[in-house]
Amino acid sequence: MFDPECPNRALIRFDAKWAWLIIRCLEGGPRRFSELRVPLARVTPKVLSESLRAMERDGLITRTAYPENPPRVEYALTDLGRSLLGPMDAACEWGRRHLGQLLDAREAYERRRAPGASEPAG
Repeated sequence: MFDPECPNRALIRFDAKWAWLIIRCLEGGPRRFSELRVPLARVTPKVLSESLRAMERDGLITRTAYPENPPRVEYALTDLGRSLLGPMDAACEWGRRHLGQLLDAREAYERRRAPGASEPAG
């Protein structure tokens, strides 16, 4: 992963904040931009457009423009994008299984960092 030649570094931008949510929104089939805006209401239209464009560039989604009046554009997962659903399901299951531990660790961390908390001997 730290090797500059590692292909995983260039594959998928997992740091793209909205990519995983967009993939989940497209899991059931193609959707128009306005249909994506409903579940992704926290995402500005500009950021959603940029995210969709980046995902299209990476081959995760397709953008199909239909020659209608008014114009209609749909976004859909490609086979490559759909192949991420399994790993995403595994990550979600891991999160469900370990949520209690994660929350406990965060709470313990905050208690240690709270004003007046004694520093552990080191």
